[in-house]
Amino acid sequence: METLYVVCVGIMTFCGVFLCLRGRTFSVVVGLTMLSYAVNLFLFSSGRLNLNGAAILGMSDSYADPLPQALVLTAIVIGFAMIAFVVILSIRARADLGNDLVDGRDPPDTNKLIKPNRGKV
Repeated sequence: METLYVVCVGIMTFCGVFLCLRGRTFSVVVGLTMLSYAVNLFLFSSGRLNLNGAAILGMSDSYADPLPQALVLTAIVIGFAMIAFVVILSIRARADLGNDLVDGRDPPDTNKLIKPNRGKV
């Protein structure tokens, strides 16, 4: 079970980093979201996966650790605010620059293809 959990967190982290390194703002936003989810899963796993632990005192012999749950809840709220800010920032950059490239350069013009020289010197 833990191996599957680790593999899922690793794949989500890899996909998040890969998408953050892309050149368009939408893929960067999706990459940041995936990194946020991967961090949330990592924080949640720090409390150890306990299937029989109770969340309420007096209900069981073993109890779930509330600290990772509180950290994940806080990370979800902060992650939502961060993603909302990045989405608004990308919409504003698209409106100001006219494209959605991350580095701010003009996109390559596909209308100006290299045309062969037809007898002109």
